Amino acid sequence: MTIDFSSFKSEWLNREANFTAFTSGPLLTFWQQRQEGCFPSHRVNDSAELPINYVKFTAPEHQRAIVVVTGRTEGYIKYQELAYDLFRCGYDVWILDHRGQGFSGRLLADRQRGHVDKFDDYVDDFESFWLSIFSQQHYQQTFLLAHSMGGLIATLFLARHPDAVQAAALCSPMLGIRLPMPTWLARKITDLTEHWQNAREYYVVGSGRWLPMPYAMNVLTHSKERYRFFSHHYSDNPQVRVGGPTYRWLRESMFAGERAIAQAGQITTPILLLQASQERLVDNDAHAVFCQALADAGNPCAGGVPKIISGARHELLFECDALRTQALMAILEFFTQY
Repeated sequence: MTIDFSSFKSEWLNREANFTAFTSGPLLTFWQQRQEGCFPSHRVNDSAELPINYVKFTAPEHQRAIVVVTGRTEGYIKYQELAYDLFRCGYDVWILDHRGQGFSGRLLADRQRGHVDKFDDYVDDFESFWLSIFSQQHYQQTFLLAHSMGGLIATLFLARHPDAVQAAALCSPMLGIRLPMPTWLARKITDLTEHWQNAREYYVVGSGRWLPMPYAMNVLTHSKERYRFFSHHYSDNPQVRVGGPTYRWLRESMFAGERAIAQAGQITTPILLLQASQERLVDNDAHAVFCQALADAGNPCAGGVPKIISGARHELLFECDALRTQALMAILEFFTQY
């Protein structure tokens, strides 16, 4: 079934004006139809299995699917609106909660520490989900839509499985992290914390447990409505809250970003990379380096360079109507080519 998703453009451009009615009406009805699942993954340095949760929205008439790969601290509960829009455009939608966040199992006694033992654990979990669950559905076409940390996970996954999907869209991918200090100093600090378990598993300086933050202080989006909506998920569901990252997470993530760029030559999947011009969290320069590495390997990303969403902050998929629609249209138009 072919759907002209451009017919939804007018609705997307005017949604914030009636956002409360939308979220308490059509979106709530849609969300109640979700199908939740769980599978066991390995727990590092422990024989116990770690539950990894996911959600899916499926329809018998859909022959295409999009797997959404979320960012740090996020869970699938945050992506209700995106799932609603993609599903109405004719796609089944699957979203995984990474280990240590969302409704998936946590690694530390303090459940709010954003921690991972090895960054490849995220990739291994996603690979297990893909091979044992998702690939059994036998869709005609499959796509990845990844945000921030999810973009790094997706990139490393595609280096392993370049033929897994028809195409992938990376939104503000975390191929590098904007730090309040030189990278060499961050390396020295994280290398030092590796000597003590309590240190490497503690919050990085300047961060801590989750606290509600008013919209005026946020650096994620210009959409007050969407910011308040997804913030309520954390306020109302304490079990999904995640605070600052640990030193081990930071160390692993820095190395993983470098590894993703180094492995760009292994990726033959068509890629669209969307970049926020008002980015405050990830390193936009790393996007250019990654796209150049793809081009050098003979597989340039769409347009050859990152597609910049002018005026947007980090959360492209949760931005104000005009900017979100620009990003969403670019993604869907890109996917229709494959």
